[in-house]
Amino acid sequence: MSDTSAATQTPQRDDSAEVTPYDLIGGEAAVRALTDRFYDLMDLEPRFAELRAMHPEDMAGARDNLFWFLSGWLGGPQLFVERKGHPMLRRRHMPFSIGEKERDQWVQCMVQAMEEEGVDDALRTRLAVSFFQTADFMRNREG
Repeated sequence: MSDTSAATQTPQRDDSAEVTPYDLIGGEAAVRALTDRFYDLMDLEPRFAELRAMHPEDMAGARDNLFWFLSGWLGGPQLFVERKGHPMLRRRHMPFSIGEKERDQWVQCMVQAMEEEGVDDALRTRLAVSFFQTADFMRNREG
């Protein structure tokens, strides 16, 4: 599977009248709030301890990277691509030992963040499927 397959889980922004997940969530401020809540939950919830341990003490860079990535992945501005080039998700995550537990913690943390940030139920369900598929693609070890 190539790096591009993970990025195709959610349609990219189109200049037509199509409403994107980025638009439905509420645009830039809402995507930033979602990203911040995601990382706040990692610090607050003991059930995300293994996920938190994979990150540096200062997560400012990780917050920015995820915000930039999500903006484009959800159909908004391609902030990550503009700053860092193609996301190459799998390659960028290879240094980290990612198994089912880490995948599941990431997805659970994101779903909780979406719930707490008031993402519409139908959109949250749709995005949770895409997030799971993308997170599963990041796995580089069994278990």
